[in-house]
Amino acid sequence: MKDFIATTLYGLEEVLADELTSLGAGSVRPHNRAVSFSGDKKMLYRTNYHLRTALRVLKPLQAFPARNEEDIYKGIRDIAWERVMGPESTLAVETVLVSNRYKHSGYISLKVKDGIVDRFRDRTGKRPSVDLKDPDVRIHIHLGDTHCNVSLDSSGESLHKRGYRTQPFKAPLNEVLAAGLIKLSGWEPGMRFINPMCGSGTLVIEAGIMARGLPGGYFRQGFGFQAWKDYEPDLFESVRKERFLRESRDPEIMACDLAFPAIRAAQQNLARAGLLGKIDLVKSGFESWQLSPGTGIIIMNPPYGERMEEDDLQALYKTIGDTLKRNFPGYQAWIFSGNPDAMKHIGLRTSRKLTLFNGPIKCKYHQYELYDGSKKKFHHDNPV
Repeated sequence: MKDFIATTLYGLEEVLADELTSLGAGSVRPHNRAVSFSGDKKMLYRTNYHLRTALRVLKPLQAFPARNEEDIYKGIRDIAWERVMGPESTLAVETVLVSNRYKHSGYISLKVKDGIVDRFRDRTGKRPSVDLKDPDVRIHIHLGDTHCNVSLDSSGESLHKRGYRTQPFKAPLNEVLAAGLIKLSGWEPGMRFINPMCGSGTLVIEAGIMARGLPGGYFRQGFGFQAWKDYEPDLFESVRKERFLRESRDPEIMACDLAFPAIRAAQQNLARAGLLGKIDLVKSGFESWQLSPGTGIIIMNPPYGERMEEDDLQALYKTIGDTLKRNFPGYQAWIFSGNPDAMKHIGLRTSRKLTLFNGPIKCKYHQYELYDGSKKKFHHDNPV
């Protein structure tokens, strides 16, 4: 059994831990923006292929004391890199600094590269080259004041790059964040899922592939571990045939947006994901959207106001609150926004408040119980 680390976004650690447990991972422990776990090579492949809320899966390689750049260079050079890659391989180094001792992560990455290259050159007379865009081996450095932790990035490109989104629209949600929002809401395949102001469709696509029982990595072209020396194609093929997820035959997933470019982008992304025609997508403003009666989960990611006047933004959020109260009794609504002041204009009582990040933007994720009539009547008619 080996130890691994899956990285994620702030606030999704427990969600990722639940995912890892459901996949059979051992020793699952949440940390800040990461979850550690244990497993074999098959588990390494499985987590890359199935996880929805992980950004990368790292395989720790070695840790050593390091108090300066020369300690780092020597420690890197002493690692048996020939067991991982060959001189014909390409590499890229990513450094995360958790220390004030060092000022530039790029310089540390350069020292790491030098240590690897010099080891190969001394032993073989050849040297691997750097390829920042599509390397064979990605090396992750986590550097503190006194220790350097070296890991191999088994994922390659970030796992949020699912492979289905080709048409973005106005700063679309990261796919990992979208999956996390859905899981935090408590939505399950088989429940009605409503996504007003859908943009390029990331939320409904993530819900759609969940409902179809497809893994998070189903549409990807490949993973980093496939370029490693010890890659076992047959083992990965067996992972691809595993069924951990249950398919919902008739998912009721609906989305709308008023902007035609958003609808067009969403249609193209839905087609790429094999969901065009299976998700109800309409061009409509939220306040005028006509839906059949029902209950379910509503998730919205309204504008934060970068391109809107403050009065217009406040009016928009008030309209959202009024529409939810008037047209969606019995639903649970979740609103994700990077503008906490605008959220105050929703005008509904919040039943749950979470803090997440959309890139560098600190965001609030609020839940609203939309009762049919008074709250007292709802609890009387629906005893726990």
